[in-house]
Amino acid sequence: MAGAAGAAPAEPRLRADAKRNAEQIRTAAIGAFQGRGLSVPLEEVAKAAGVSKGTIFNRFGGRIGLIEAVISEVVATEIYAIIDRTRALDDAWERLSYYVTAIRDLQYRQPATVDTMLQAYPDAQTLMEICRAGSEINEELVTAGRACGVLRPEFAAEDLHALLHDSALVLKHGTRPQREDYDRRTGYLLDGMRAQRTP
Repeated sequence: MAGAAGAAPAEPRLRADAKRNAEQIRTAAIGAFQGRGLSVPLEEVAKAAGVSKGTIFNRFGGRIGLIEAVISEVVATEIYAIIDRTRALDDAWERLSYYVTAIRDLQYRQPATVDTMLQAYPDAQTLMEICRAGSEINEELVTAGRACGVLRPEFAAEDLHALLHDSALVLKHGTRPQREDYDRRTGYLLDGMRAQRTP
């Protein structure tokens, strides 16, 4: 009986240790994913958290579970805020211009946005939900833009998706442009989408 009584405090301590480890892993993952994208080696996340790689698998089941646990803080909240802000604007062109500019800005600042848009981890349900939300807003913006005559009549939602997808590919696999060049090209992209004004 004495032995059993003496062992009783061990379980609460283990639970506290597990909770602390999980929070340390989450904090390390958020920092790593925000700065470098979702493909940061788990060994580096574990080292930053002060745990073993195996602890990440024990707590989160691996990379997909870890992404699901932190993606809101990493980038999802910002993406959904852009979508909400876009829908709150009254003018069709202002909505489209704001959305394209804001998403390209987020792509440049947050590599995890690029991984999300490229569907780098299709088994991560939350990432796929973000992509579905992106497809929905693309359709809304292009439908409204064409109805109001502010977009080229032949411009389709698939074109908007492709343009944003192409910029993600460049940032992921190409030579990273200087910020001023990148922003200037955002303007060129918008000018190319806009309906030609009659003299």
